[in-house]
Amino acid sequence: MYAIIETGGRQIVASPGEVIRVESLPGEAGEAVEFDRVVVVSQDNGSLLAGEAAKAARVTGVIEDHGRGKKIRVFKFKRRKMFRWHKGHRQNYTDVKIDSIVV
Repeated sequence: MYAIIETGGRQIVASPGEVIRVESLPGEAGEAVEFDRVVVVSQDNGSLLAGEAAKAARVTGVIEDHGRGKKIRVFKFKRRKMFRWHKGHRQNYTDVKIDSIVV
């Protein structure tokens, strides 16, 4: 059984017992979190629920950790103009352990 949830502007596949990395969520480690924007739910018998049936589903989990991702270097360069511009960025994330998918 798995569900495709939408959080932080992305769609993520989540199944019970799995740890997923999502955009930073408010809350401390150990707190419960619920994802109510469910796009698709795949049941154990192979059937898919989408649309209104999937909107009624809920995915629950527990926040495990907060952190920051790898540094991404942004670099702009214009040849023959002596223009160079560089900047770094690290995205915040939250690790969530999925407990259950309730249909």
